[in-house]
Amino acid sequence: MLKNIPLFSCLNDSELTAIENVAVKKTFPKNTILFSEGDKTDSLYVICDGKVKVTINDDEGKEIILSMLGTGEYFGEMALLDDEPRSASIITKETTQLLIISKNDFMDIFSSNPIAFNLLKGLTTRLREANKKIESLALLDVYGRIARVLNQLAKSQEEKMVIEEKLTHQEIANMIGSSREMVSLILKELSNGGYITVDKKLITINKKLPYSW
Repeated sequence: MLKNIPLFSCLNDSELTAIENVAVKKTFPKNTILFSEGDKTDSLYVICDGKVKVTINDDEGKEIILSMLGTGEYFGEMALLDDEPRSASIITKETTQLLIISKNDFMDIFSSNPIAFNLLKGLTTRLREANKKIESLALLDVYGRIARVLNQLAKSQEEKMVIEEKLTHQEIANMIGSSREMVSLILKELSNGGYITVDKKLITINKKLPYSW
């Protein structure tokens, strides 16, 4: 499974085995806080099965969802490179199975196996993706942010693009830094225009979303 994860995709079999030998597999129930923003923990987490949300709180304590992560994705990687507190909170959206690799074990592998450069390349890719997301959030209006999130989350399903995650309007608002009322208004207009269908919180994209609204 590790070979299919971008961070580890450039490693050979022996290097992957070295990581698997120190990884601990654990299962957590829905709504478990794996760690909170500001915590001092230092492990890398790989999602074997399930989903988590990455969140921060603004100055008024309002939750902002930075991203949703699913099977094959990972989080907590920055703790392998520095000793800073966690920059976000991670909460399970459903029962989730994780591979957990501690910083100490990771550094032991580094000292006996010259794989650090390839792993750092993987981490750099993740940081570049984060920068692109920050840039787009700064430049796009609310509709543009909603369209971006819908297109990112949608997966092909029987010749349709379906968002498998059942998101509330508040969760979408938290992901794009807007109000629930504005999200509800835009989704209603998209639905009325035939661009999307919403059935029991399941969103289907029927045709290409308009460039602007």
